[in-house]
Amino acid sequence: MADPRGFLTTRERELPARRPVPVRIRDYREVYAERGADETFEPTLRRQAGRCMDCGIPFCHNGCPLGNLIPEWNDLVRRGDFARAIERLHATNNFPDFTGRLCPAPCETACVLGINQPAVTIKNVEQSIIDRAFDEGLVTPQVPQRLTGRTVAVVGSGPAGLAAAQQLTRAGHTVAVLERADSAGGLLRYGIPEFKMEKSHVDRRLEQMRAEGTIFRTSTDVGGSGEGALSGDDLLERYDAVVLAMGSTVARDLPVPGRELGGIHQAMEYLPQATRAVHGQRVTDQITAEGKDVVIIGGGDTGADCLGTATRQGARSVTQLEIMPRPGEDRPEGQPWPTYPMLFRVSSAHEEGGERVYSTSTAELCSDGSAGEGAVTHLLVTEVTFDGGRPVPVKGTERTIPAQLVLLAMGFTGVPTDGIVAQLGVEVDGRGRIERDADFATTVPGVFAAGDAGRGQSLIVWAIAEGRSVAAAVDRHLRGSTELPAPVAPTTVQVTV
Repeated sequence: MADPRGFLTTRERELPARRPVPVRIRDYREVYAERGADETFEPTLRRQAGRCMDCGIPFCHNGCPLGNLIPEWNDLVRRGDFARAIERLHATNNFPDFTGRLCPAPCETACVLGINQPAVTIKNVEQSIIDRAFDEGLVTPQVPQRLTGRTVAVVGSGPAGLAAAQQLTRAGHTVAVLERADSAGGLLRYGIPEFKMEKSHVDRRLEQMRAEGTIFRTSTDVGGSGEGALSGDDLLERYDAVVLAMGSTVARDLPVPGRELGGIHQAMEYLPQATRAVHGQRVTDQITAEGKDVVIIGGGDTGADCLGTATRQGARSVTQLEIMPRPGEDRPEGQPWPTYPMLFRVSSAHEEGGERVYSTSTAELCSDGSAGEGAVTHLLVTEVTFDGGRPVPVKGTERTIPAQLVLLAMGFTGVPTDGIVAQLGVEVDGRGRIERDADFATTVPGVFAAGDAGRGQSLIVWAIAEGRSVAAAVDRHLRGSTELPAPVAPTTVQVTV
């Protein structure tokens, strides 16, 4: 390691400052200040990278589904060798510019230094490497030297689909990414607010992939019945292999009295409209929080995205409800290092306003008519405790919360079982996930599944890891063997004594 005493001489985490709240809520730019504007940024970054201990057993590898070579590129950053650092980072991760902004960093909770000190700022180092690499022209297309003559369709252009497509294109296959939206990127494009990741980062990756030879066909309704739609038979006839990477898109609903009232929307109805409006697209009948009392049901990242968006749209008040108790600020006994613990975390959106309410369940969605006939005006909620893993209302704690806009951000339950899933005849398990074997192959020969479509709702880092893995599996299926790398799961490593 570059500095064997770095973890002793620098004991605290140092991260870039977020822009002041009164400034950043007036726009949709990323919340962090531009890195080049701070002359102390690089010395701080190299000092933080130097805190990495280059452990004999780097548990950060276990925490990272991609198996990122974290000690190696920490050492290279500490030495100021960013050219080699991006090479090592790209060796395991196609899109560190996405994960460096959006991943919750399970690698950091597995950091050995984190046992008795603040963990190494791995995520910030990762983002800094890729941002500098783009600035210095170190990210270039990797065009295959020869084509195999085999064709692959990738359904969905989220992180899993993009990773699979890029790997398969580089292997020499002709890859078409089929996306139902008007622009590629999946949830990276329309599900993630601009203040978390500006879409210029997605655009430059798509430009790189097009230069490598990947074909993108947007506004393509795979499994639909409209003009230009592609059926399951079309895919099987036109392509030698099909990768289903369309995500887990069936949103969990809230079956309580009053659900039929107006002003109640799924988060993924609300957030894509907001992003389109930010980019100057015309949105008919846009759902907006301006001047309204907003209640967000769901305490996760999607709920926080709704909170930050509603704040920027000028909501009168924002309340985020979570049925689970508030987590503690220290590791629970049942979630020891190096596991990813449930902790009380404060995102940038939570810094900007709003109220977070825990241990609370919605009993009824109500209307008093003041917001228009059939429109929601308030919620009836109650505190809950848990008995046998189930929430139990606490008598006498009922109260109302004003709301003219209710956003449901309670996660997703799987893939739609109609459309392409039914047309191809692939099996779906009891949790709504496409069934696949250890090689990501479904019950239909030549059809594979990766990302949330097969894994269920998960993290972006898992989506990219599965995209890389399914690419290796498809390449092996088409050619009998593969040289494409895939993440190595610790549970699959055999040790010979």
